[in-house]
Amino acid sequence: MSSRRRALLSVFLLAVMFGGSVGPLHAQSSTDQIPPIHWKDGASTDAAPELTRFNDLLANLAERLKPGLVHVRVRRAAAKDDVSDEPGEPRRAQGSGFIIDERGVIVTNAHVVEGADSIQVRLFDGRRFPGKVVGRDNRVDLALLTITGATGLTALPLADSNRLRVGEFVLALGHPFGLEHSVSFGIVSRKGAPLTVAAPGFDFIQTDAAINPGNSGGPLVNMAGQVVGVNSMAARNGSIGFAIPSNVVKLLVPQLAQKGKVEWGWLGVTIADVGDDDVGKLRLKDQRGVLIRSVMPGEPADKGGVKANDVILAAGGTPLETTRDLQRVVSSSPVGSTLKMIVMREGHEQEIEVTVGLYKERERPPEK
Repeated sequence: MSSRRRALLSVFLLAVMFGGSVGPLHAQSSTDQIPPIHWKDGASTDAAPELTRFNDLLANLAERLKPGLVHVRVRRAAAKDDVSDEPGEPRRAQGSGFIIDERGVIVTNAHVVEGADSIQVRLFDGRRFPGKVVGRDNRVDLALLTITGATGLTALPLADSNRLRVGEFVLALGHPFGLEHSVSFGIVSRKGAPLTVAAPGFDFIQTDAAINPGNSGGPLVNMAGQVVGVNSMAARNGSIGFAIPSNVVKLLVPQLAQKGKVEWGWLGVTIADVGDDDVGKLRLKDQRGVLIRSVMPGEPADKGGVKANDVILAAGGTPLETTRDLQRVVSSSPVGSTLKMIVMREGHEQEIEVTVGLYKERERPPEK
């Protein structure tokens, strides 16, 4: 048989083999098909009236709040030690913020705009404006931005966060992972110190409303549509988040707007809560007040006559129960003001006046 005839015969045999196999495959495929699906449409009945009303409330509230939310996009210069594939390329970050003044004043977190070369603020309606940092405070992680030329802005009102109760419903608004205008729902879980105690004695708001990267700087809102806090940080597993109370925002915003920074009060002491063993040893009547462990030479407390082992019972007219009470009073006292303190020393009460100093970032001593 010639090579040409052998080639033709091979082609014919292959055609017969594949032709015979294709038919059964198609037949098998047709038998695997399921019959037409007839899904069941939901009935037109509504949920329970109470649930329907609550559902509408949340949806309407979120819709009303979103125009006051902004998306903050930041560009930073590349770090000198950048070893990425594209060294020298600017780094980009993003976060959230909200409008507190229709003239274009925006609150966000300090860490969102830290080291920014340029800032872009995107409004709910898609308009974009360059942002300018007016003031920033790293201790509480708060920053104030402004945009110019924007009209028709919606400012969100600030609530009295002292009236906020554990168990209240809250909404957390922001742009987590760059997903714009997201809303999460939860409750106030706790009021107290955050995971990283950076704020000087102020109680942060803890919530189980989802706060993820990108939510930073966004508002935490109560059911009245008022901002009770500024979303600031979250646990690594994302189960709990923390917000700066709105009353702290009210306290700091004027300084940020006028000075570009916050001037925190400072005494220059190391302190501790009064323990069980301290009551008898220091001749105290009961277990209360703040124990002075040490006094830094030349600092305001030293100049005012405060000594180690003093127990401060009250400061500025406020009774003290824990160290956080003293931190809160001192830090919020104007620099240069006189702070009157009731001190228990060697079993005797006496009044001391201290001129409040200016807090500065101190270098930590090297670890041994």
